[in-house]
Amino acid sequence: MSSQNWTVAEAKAKFSEIIERAMTEGPQTITRNGRTAAMVVGAEEWQRKTERVGNLAEFFAESPLRGSGLKVRRLKGRPRKISL
Repeated sequence: MSSQNWTVAEAKAKFSEIIERAMTEGPQTITRNGRTAAMVVGAEEWQRKTERVGNLAEFFAESPLRGSGLKVRRLKGRPRKISL
């Protein structure tokens, strides 16, 4: 998958083409003043990359630190004071 660069002006003029290319060729980069401003990716790729795998309990259960004997000390007493 190759990413193609587009300026904001080009992106405005060729938005449909950018969407089509994002779906078929991969992410499309939109730049403003020579710097990356946004990426356009196809919906399938977005779903695949943002899909949550497992849950927090499973994450901790699979931690390499589990059973390592790591001790966590908590301070007992009143909550600390903070200024808002």
